[in-house]
Amino acid sequence: MHYQESLKRVSDLATQLYITKTDDRLFFHNMAHTIRLLDAAKKMNVHYALDERNHFVVCAAAWLHDLEMIASGSGTRDSKTTAFSEELLKSAAIDDDLIGEIKSCLMATHIAERPVSLNEKIICDAYTFYFGSPYYAAYNNLLRKEIESFTQERLKGNDWRARTISSIENHQFHTEYCQSLLNKSKEFNLQSMLRVQEEKNWHRNHGIRGQKKLKRNKWDPVLSSPAELKNSELKKTAIHHPAWKNKSKHHLSGVETVFRNSSSNHLNLSVMADNKAFIMISVNSILISVGIGLIIGKFVLIPKLFVPTVLLLSVNVVTIIYSVLATRPGLMRGIFTREAVDNKTVDLLFFGNFFKMPLVDFEYGMRKMMDDDDFLYGNLIRDIYAQGKTLGRKFRLLRISYNLFMYGTACTVLAYVISFFL
Repeated sequence: MHYQESLKRVSDLATQLYITKTDDRLFFHNMAHTIRLLDAAKKMNVHYALDERNHFVVCAAAWLHDLEMIASGSGTRDSKTTAFSEELLKSAAIDDDLIGEIKSCLMATHIAERPVSLNEKIICDAYTFYFGSPYYAAYNNLLRKEIESFTQERLKGNDWRARTISSIENHQFHTEYCQSLLNKSKEFNLQSMLRVQEEKNWHRNHGIRGQKKLKRNKWDPVLSSPAELKNSELKKTAIHHPAWKNKSKHHLSGVETVFRNSSSNHLNLSVMADNKAFIMISVNSILISVGIGLIIGKFVLIPKLFVPTVLLLSVNVVTIIYSVLATRPGLMRGIFTREAVDNKTVDLLFFGNFFKMPLVDFEYGMRKMMDDDDFLYGNLIRDIYAQGKTLGRKFRLLRISYNLFMYGTACTVLAYVISFFL
C-alpha cells in the first residue's frame, strides 16, 4: 500500500471539508488547530522513528480529529462516535484494518479513555501539546470563546480559571518525549494560572472589585502581581502576540492551505491545458502530412478531391494556430520599481515581473513583502488571480481549437462523401 498517496487523499478530503463545512464559532477546533496537531505529531514521529504505516495512522488521525465536531455542529467532544471519519476513510479507499487503528487513536483522545498503543499516546499528546506551549494563554482564551459561542452563555473568569487549573492538574503526558520536553513549561503555565486565580480572589475578598487593576495583555503569559512587572527576567519570557487572536479567528493557517491548494490546482490545470494543446498540434500535424503526401498528388487524376482536401488542410492549420496560441507565453517586462514595492502593487511571486531585476532590488522587495502581512497576502491573491486569467485564456483558445477540429473534421468527411457522388 502506498501510504503517502493514501495520506494525501485523506488530507485533500479533510481540507475540502474544513473549507466548505467549517463553523465560524470554532475559534479553537479549526484548520489552524489541525495544523498544530500535525506539527506536534510529526515531531513525535521523527523522535520515535515510526515506519510508514504508523506514520500514516497518526497523521490521518490528526487530520480527522476535529472533523467529527465540525460534522456534528455541536461544538463538543463528548460524542464517542467516529462514523463520519470512518465514512471519509472508506471514501479514500483506506483498508479496514487501518481504519480500525485510526478510529482507536481518535477514541483515545477522549478524557475517559486511556491510550494503549504508541500511536494512541502520540495523538493524545499532540492534542494537549499546547498545555506546555508559551502561547497557552492565547489558546485557552480561544477555547473559552468557542465554548461561549456554542453555549450562548458567558463563562465567568473565576469559573473558567478553576476549570483550566483542574484540567492541567489532572493531565499527564503519555509519551516520554512530551514528558521531558513539556512538563516544565506546563508546570509554569499552571503556576501562572494559580497566581492569577489567587490575585483575583484576593481582590474580591477585600472588596476592591471595582478598583482599577493591573492592565494585562490578554495574549501574554499571565503574571502574578503588579510587582512582577518590574522583574526584567519575567519581561523577557512574556509573549506579546497582538495579531494572534485575529489570525486564529480567521483561520489564517487554513487560508494559507487554501492558497497552497489553489496554486497547486492551477498548476495542474495549466499542465492539463498544455497536454490538450499538444494533442491537437500532434494530431493535426499528422493529418497535414498525410494530406500533403497522399492526397495532393491525386488532384490530376481525381480533381474532385481538391475542395475537401483544401478544407481539411485549412481546418488543420487553423486548429494548430489556436492550439499554439493557447500555449504561447505572453510578453513579460521583468522589471519593477521600488515605488511599486512601496505601494504594494507589484507581484513578486511571478518570475515575469523580476527576471531582469538585479538581486539587491529583488531582495529588497521580498524582505519588504515578508515583513508586511497585507503585502504578502495581496501578492498571493494577485498571483492566484493572474493564474486564473491565464488559465481562462488557455481554455478559451483550446475550446475554439477543439470546436474547429470537431466541426471541421465532420464537414471535411461530409465533403469527401459528397465529392464521390458528384
